Amino acid sequence: MARPKAKGEPFSIRLSLATERFVEAEARRTRRPKGAIVEALTEEAARMRRFPGIAFRGEDAGREAWVVGSGLDVWEIVEMLEDHGAVKRLTAETHLTERQVAVAEAYRESYPDEIDEALAENRRPLDALRELFPFVDSFEVEAPG
Repeated sequence: MARPKAKGEPFSIRLSLATERFVEAEARRTRRPKGAIVEALTEEAARMRRFPGIAFRGEDAGREAWVVGSGLDVWEIVEMLEDHGAVKRLTAETHLTERQVAVAEAYRESYPDEIDEALAENRRPLDALRELFPFVDSFEVEAPG
């Protein structure tokens, strides 16, 4: 789990009426304080400005950074890069561009805990998944030939 973020000094803001209504609606829908909604929206907006080509998607509690135009989360591109071993090889063998890989790498450098946590979750051993979800049956795929 990601470690808690250090907090800055509190300050007051006035939102436009439309934005205030949106924040109130999100607070009701997610059962979170308005301040938490504004903080989350601000954090995402700041990251998208720092990393053009990054956007966020998913449920409120688990929103993940993804690379626009790729259909892939940042952690997925990082994992693919690790598997391919080099940017040129990855871009030659996939639909990804060098720019998309570069923005994913830059994002990971700034938020390594977030990306490493997603990678670890994806690499959870099958036994651990069976313990969490005993009703899920696994199967092996035979190689053709």
